[in-house]
Amino acid sequence: MSSFDVDLFVIGGGSGGVRAARIATSYGAKVMLAEEHRMGGTCVIRGCVPKKLYVQASRFADDLEDTRGFGWSIKDAHFDFAKLKVAKDKEITRLEGLYRQTLEKNGVEIVAERATLKAPHEVLLADGRLIRARYVLVATGGAPSFPDTTPGITLAEDSNTFFEWDSLPKSLAIVGAGYIGVEFACLLQRLGVKVTLITRRDLVLPKFDHDLRQGLHDAMSASGIKIITGNDVEMISDHCGNLSLKLHGDVSLDVERVIFATGRKPNTKGLGLEALGVALDAQGGVKVDSYSKTNLDWLYAVGDVTNRVQLTPVAIREGHAFSDTVFGKRPTAVDLGPVPTAVFATPELGTCGLTEEDARKAHDVVLYRTSFRPMKATLSGHSEKVMMKILVDRPSDKVLGVHILGEGAGEMIQLVGIAMRMGATKRDFDSTLAVHPTAAEELVTMRTPVG
Repeated sequence: MSSFDVDLFVIGGGSGGVRAARIATSYGAKVMLAEEHRMGGTCVIRGCVPKKLYVQASRFADDLEDTRGFGWSIKDAHFDFAKLKVAKDKEITRLEGLYRQTLEKNGVEIVAERATLKAPHEVLLADGRLIRARYVLVATGGAPSFPDTTPGITLAEDSNTFFEWDSLPKSLAIVGAGYIGVEFACLLQRLGVKVTLITRRDLVLPKFDHDLRQGLHDAMSASGIKIITGNDVEMISDHCGNLSLKLHGDVSLDVERVIFATGRKPNTKGLGLEALGVALDAQGGVKVDSYSKTNLDWLYAVGDVTNRVQLTPVAIREGHAFSDTVFGKRPTAVDLGPVPTAVFATPELGTCGLTEEDARKAHDVVLYRTSFRPMKATLSGHSEKVMMKILVDRPSDKVLGVHILGEGAGEMIQLVGIAMRMGATKRDFDSTLAVHPTAAEELVTMRTPVG
């Protein structure tokens, strides 16, 4: 008789943990999963999904303006944030139910409480129960990172609390210009909030291709978002019901609310990892090998808690590969390159592969780049531009990176990612027939190198 209560105990009910649990049961494993908050994790509850719904709502502001150029006359258009939040909450509740339903249908026992590691193979539940598991998977994701030393930081909010707002402020400061910062800035500005974005960098979106960064930065400024570069918040104080922000160089501003979007850190605090000797990185991320195994044979980790690539599809793939490896007896390492990704700012970004800066460090690069006004803008009168660039390795003709700025960039880069995964060359792009008239056809019609 087995000395274990379950074959697998999963700590965390987000995308990675749920996928791992479901696939493990398909191999016959007995699985228990603990989630102390809501099922679905960051992506479903307070991340990708509600964010994208808000982004889509915000873009109707541009669409309503554009209609006039196409002969439409829409009067008395009115936005009601309270109605949007109710609709968003209803959809999130539906999705959470589907996550729970899927696990239960597959025989996973769900425990709605906190779980921590007690000893090797032992998980302690908040109600005092001790569960012995043959394997434990940590899939607790990440959490917003705050600068603890900033005076008045308790007056600020993070990306999690934003999705609980019942009303919008008239003015807002967002500190940080990564994924979260620029997406929030763009959607809130279009919903009528006066937004100031503060970043220590010279442009938004560090680590992205420079041309995309510059293009988005300029578009955000043109839309009315005030961007303060090369600066940071020294202090926050309450001033007559508003928040007063003091920045470096005697710069100050008053706003109703402030969001810090200065990154996320692995959610490992209090799990009991250190006491068991689990190897962690400097940010608290769980160190794992290419099969998601820690330095302990019985303990694995997937998703943002490992501090590798913090993207939901990556967590899902890692969770699936873990179960294939451990319970399917099919060792499966996750190949994390090239990874297509999108930033749902307005305009939208889609990117896959190397940035121009990184490509030139390791390759003899041929650069193709184009910028044009999309067809819709010719009648709407909108000043938007689409920018695309392709980076090619000269000796092999292999496509190293593709970067798109403009409407539909996320959809386009998903399909480009398939081609790049297959090792597409520039000749492959050139020999593909264009779909006309589309913006995407530019990807297969760029013929003249620019660098």
